[in-house]
Amino acid sequence: MTTKKHRVLMVCMGNICRSPTAEAVLRRKLRERGLDALVEVDSAGTHAYQAGDPPDERSQRHALRRGYDLSTLRARLVQDDDFERFDVIFAMDFDNLEVLESLCPPTHRAKLGRLTQHARRFDSAVVPDPYMGGPAGFERVLDLLEDACEGLVDHLDRLLRP
Repeated sequence: MTTKKHRVLMVCMGNICRSPTAEAVLRRKLRERGLDALVEVDSAGTHAYQAGDPPDERSQRHALRRGYDLSTLRARLVQDDDFERFDVIFAMDFDNLEVLESLCPPTHRAKLGRLTQHARRFDSAVVPDPYMGGPAGFERVLDLLEDACEGLVDHLDRLLRP
């Protein structure tokens, strides 16, 4: 008997810093909880600036220090069929959520949200873009993503294994 995987899409602007890092963080946390066979994770961007490129070197470097390998990921643009294929689509901030809302068919709008809604330890409405900043910004992104992904995994565990 095959079970349809629950599909989660992480979205930021260029898909080279926040969303690929979120993808890697969530994948590992799902694997640690034994939920990786039940959940598929992907990431995309609302803008095609770096489509096909690997994640930003700084994102890769900071993530690797915490055990997350982003080297095989490649940036891609959100596609129309993503709104149908994915069960939930998480934006990293309000700007990207607004873009998603403008692209999303009304029948799928309930799938959209912000990843930080699952955060527990940090009170941040968004995962800020570290692209123009220094190392502290990339570490802050990782802190926020680890927190929010832990909360999301708890939610998925309750949802998928009641």
